[in-house]
Amino acid sequence: MTVKELITDERADLLAMLAQHRHFLRFTTRGLTDEQARQRTTASELCLGGLVKHVAEVERGWVDFILDGPSAMPDHASMTEADWARRADGFRLLPEETLAGVLDDYAEVARRTDEVVAALPDLGATQPLPEAPWFEAGARWSARRVLMHIVAETAQHAGHADIIRESLDGAKSMG
Repeated sequence: MTVKELITDERADLLAMLAQHRHFLRFTTRGLTDEQARQRTTASELCLGGLVKHVAEVERGWVDFILDGPSAMPDHASMTEADWARRADGFRLLPEETLAGVLDDYAEVARRTDEVVAALPDLGATQPLPEAPWFEAGARWSARRVLMHIVAETAQHAGHADIIRESLDGAKSMG
């Protein structure tokens, strides 16, 4: 049975929305060099290559959370300065990284997410959120809520990417 055959209507809707926003994010990088993908075009620290890298990392982490619970997430209370620096590097396309490489990684993350979602026995199954100042104490998220969060994160960053690309060379994702 293929992944497509395993997906219910709800799962198909969630994955179709996620695929659409993944496409918009990837589309903003069309025809760019690695140097252009590293370029900051606004007051923000964000660049196109870094956004793709970040969104892949976030999606990977949240899918790990669906499967393994809060142990898959970083313990923010015990993060060191070096940990925070590595986290900041997650928003940058580093000199040894290429746009093609982060796009390939993102495609692999997307493939894995789609397979995991297709195989989940219950989108309503919950995991406790890790302790962090931005999560309500004792809160639990269902796989469904995590997927909606991934869609929202991807859509938000696709919008950021569109602004960065338009500032870079005038190219737009739409319009």
